[in-house]
Amino acid sequence: MEKAVLITIGDEILSGNTIDTNSNFIASELKNIGIKVSQIYTISDEIETIKNTLKLAFESGDLVITTGGLGPTRDDKTKKALAEFFDDEITLDEETFNHLKAYMERRGRLDILERNKEQAFVPSKSTVFQNHYGTAPCMMMELNGKLSYSLPGVPYEVKPLIRDQIIPYLQEKFSLNYIHTRIVSVVGIPESVLADIIEDWELDLPENIALSYLPVGTRVKLRLTASGDNEDFLKEQTENEIQKLLPLIKDHVIATSEDRIENILSELLTGKKLTISTAESCTGGELSKMITSVPGSSKHFMGGVVTYATEKKAEILKVSQETIDKYTVVSEQVAREMAEGCQKLFDTDIALSTTGVAGPGKGEDGKEVGTVFYTIRINGQEVTSKLYMPHLDRLDFMNFVSQKVIQDLVGILVNSR
Repeated sequence: MEKAVLITIGDEILSGNTIDTNSNFIASELKNIGIKVSQIYTISDEIETIKNTLKLAFESGDLVITTGGLGPTRDDKTKKALAEFFDDEITLDEETFNHLKAYMERRGRLDILERNKEQAFVPSKSTVFQNHYGTAPCMMMELNGKLSYSLPGVPYEVKPLIRDQIIPYLQEKFSLNYIHTRIVSVVGIPESVLADIIEDWELDLPENIALSYLPVGTRVKLRLTASGDNEDFLKEQTENEIQKLLPLIKDHVIATSEDRIENILSELLTGKKLTISTAESCTGGELSKMITSVPGSSKHFMGGVVTYATEKKAEILKVSQETIDKYTVVSEQVAREMAEGCQKLFDTDIALSTTGVAGPGKGEDGKEVGTVFYTIRINGQEVTSKLYMPHLDRLDFMNFVSQKVIQDLVGILVNSR
């Protein structure tokens, strides 16, 4: 088994009302066991469309996984399409019905059991994987030695089905290679320049190691993916290649294991026993959200404030009104005073502050959309920077700025080792 095809079923995805996070998760989990996703389809919930897409999927892949389109009503088109495609009939599965009944009973919802009974009707040839977090089961079908799985579309139901049942099943049934991935995070070098610097090293990589360049804001992630039948050997092999790489770009490397910048920061804060706090305006809490998304962040994150209104910057963070009047609220001077006030408020080693104009209109002081000042204050030392990104929409702006602030802080902490 080498290639998989994913099919997302539902008009809500096609309309843009719902984001397809399932495909990203499934592709990542399959990659970890050596199965590559070759195609991803997003289609409407129509019987002929589903059947035609299944045909295309089985022609190009060894494994087909569909998400969405499974509902508790009699007009469920996905199961009908599956039955027609596999020349099967839909019947009541007693085991699935008993599971559904127990699920409803635990939640005190036996009153709607009959309305959901249709979920226990499945193609007779299917193998059922019970859903412990919802009412629609996962159905596995086989065609000429190739497998298909049909899952519900709710992400918190998809994840445990994939992670806890489907992945272990595939690993046990098929002889799959181990996949080992390492990430080297590089800052301060444009991607094209980086490629030139490490070209000889890249050309000398073993055949079983693939290298990918993944730009994230102003950071470039070098992803090494090694495959083989000996996991310990793969770990040693990738470590050896990274040690060959580091002398070429050592001053620009901020991490050689973690992927997300907030995870890298968490490791550094924990290792250095430093505490941190945030004072945000234009990022609207995105900074604190990123920091606290990492398990264990309570050890170093003491708190944060979103002082969106100008008067709250003065009231809560003690930013001088004179400073605001003289330099405007979107200025390096205000960013510095916000960080200093935040550090005092939460009594932390590090304080981060942001003040800017996320858009879509200009700031109250006339500053252009995309203007931002941010300060990184570590003990009594501080660095204030300016960014101007008028091309980003509001949410992208907030995320980019937050990523950049954390990345800059990581760079400072790494270089102070």
